[in-house]
Amino acid sequence: MFYFLSRGIVHGRHTITASPARTLFVEFISSNANHQHSFAVSYLINSCGLSLDSALRASKNVKFETPENPDLVLSFLKNRGFSNSHISVFVRKLPSLLLSNPEKTFLPKFEFFYSKGVSSPDLVKILCLEPNILQASLEERIIPCFGFLKDFLKSDGDVIASFKIQPRFLTGFIETYVSSNVEFLQENGVPKSNITALLLRYAHRFTRNPDIFKKTVEQVKGMGFDPLKLNFCLAVHAIMSMSKSTWERKVNLYKKWGLSEKEIFEAFGRSPWFMTASEKKLTKLFDFFVNELGWKPSVIVKRPVVVGTSFEKRIVPRGSVIQFLLSKGLIKNNLCSPGWFLIPDSVFLKKFVECYEKEAPQLLKLYKEKLYISR
Repeated sequence: MFYFLSRGIVHGRHTITASPARTLFVEFISSNANHQHSFAVSYLINSCGLSLDSALRASKNVKFETPENPDLVLSFLKNRGFSNSHISVFVRKLPSLLLSNPEKTFLPKFEFFYSKGVSSPDLVKILCLEPNILQASLEERIIPCFGFLKDFLKSDGDVIASFKIQPRFLTGFIETYVSSNVEFLQENGVPKSNITALLLRYAHRFTRNPDIFKKTVEQVKGMGFDPLKLNFCLAVHAIMSMSKSTWERKVNLYKKWGLSEKEIFEAFGRSPWFMTASEKKLTKLFDFFVNELGWKPSVIVKRPVVVGTSFEKRIVPRGSVIQFLLSKGLIKNNLCSPGWFLIPDSVFLKKFVECYEKEAPQLLKLYKEKLYISR
């Protein structure tokens, strides 16, 4: 049985126009291929913009012989800001939603989110990331989830911000994971304000299995972090952001640059960002500080937060200015500090560029050139 799926074929009123390159000749060899299966595949390609492979996979999970209901779903979504590309992502992730009753299943949820201040573009992004939200119960899942988070985050805007970071909050993770992990932090003396900060910035950490989460919290306590301080939560995030093998590789990388294990853990204690940077960035950063500026690696341990700054936009432009001043003898190496990379731009320019305008008028141009290259 053969079906020709081309640019001009329309199975409903919402065909996504295909380019000539998308013209497909599909041969169904399987003996159990039937009209229902082939129609769904054709519709998924022509009306939803899926590739042939994606359409074939999706057709295993959604069965329909006519376009009426899928057309209603696509019309509903398009009327609420979904573009063709959004629809392709949305349907590919959860094709069964094409069989939903949009007025009954979708509309109450859209109205709830709109009432809380979620903009149409933001809601589209959230739903494309996690279309299962539209299958979750409004009364039993979504509204309780919103209330739980608002108890911590206080404002609707902050709750929405957390959804944009971790939309899975809306599909039941509050019940199974998040509430358990939040309660465990509270039991260990972590202030509500610090939990709020972690929820806002790294919401996805709370969706981890409670056993893993608890083990990490205990590990952070064992390292000597104070639960009352924000660094405790940041350390939990840092450890959960990488595998054990990645952690060990970073420790070994620091050792290769001459840091002792004690110095590494001291730096991590001062700033958990010390362990979150990629190995590639750490290599570039230490090469610049040690080989270009002539600093000892131990200098970084005193201000480890510098590891978290942008290498291209902060380290290189400022480092080039400092390197020039050192080469001209205008500043002394023994007075150099990583803190120079942490001060505001206006302060740095005033302290290291403007005050040397007579001795080195080219400094501002050098700084701007390096900054421009990084963009």
